[in-house]
Amino acid sequence: MKLTVDISMYPLKTDYIEPIDWFIARLDAYPEIKRVTNAMSTQVSGDYDQVMAMLATEMKAGYEKWGRAVFVCKFIGRELDLDYIHQV
Repeated sequence: MKLTVDISMYPLKTDYIEPIDWFIARLDAYPEIKRVTNAMSTQVSGDYDQVMAMLATEMKAGYEKWGRAVFVCKFIGRELDLDYIHQV
């Protein structure tokens, strides 16, 4: 089964850019999972078990390194085309 997740990290600290950049860079350590980032959030897509394991590992690492943060996630149980751009 495939999974696509839209995830946003909100570090509860004044200097929030460094933890976000760190988190996104860590997602790139998983070549089997596709990642796309825009100005609002990051989307990841891949095998359900691999994506969920990655999120568990990296969210925990984020808490351990940076302390308090809020992660907001939206899940869809299929693989979406993360390169799709909607033209109005």
